Amino acid sequence: MTTFDDREHAFEAKFAHDEEMVFKAEARTNKKLGLWAAELLGKSDDEAEEYAKTVIIADFEEAGHEDVIRKVAADLEGKADADTIRAKRAELLAISKEEIMNEV
Repeated sequence: MTTFDDREHAFEAKFAHDEEMVFKAEARTNKKLGLWAAELLGKSDDEAEEYAKTVIIADFEEAGHEDVIRKVAADLEGKADADTIRAKRAELLAISKEEIMNEV
């Protein structure tokens, strides 16, 4: 194997690792957002966990996180608007990334 091949494999491994970290941060953020929304909805602990799972699943509908925003906004029915949800999601994403970095 040449040095170029070694560098290529290292780059591919780093890219795969970075993408995995992004996926984990997004999923963790969606769970936290779901738990936050569940609290606003007055759900019990078990109901909140189940609701958070539906928020995580909603993220697989399309690329990006607008599918999650739409779902949560519809579920909250005026308790929080889309901009508030986006701001909360951004706050939770920063927390999730920090948590993941501290776990590694």
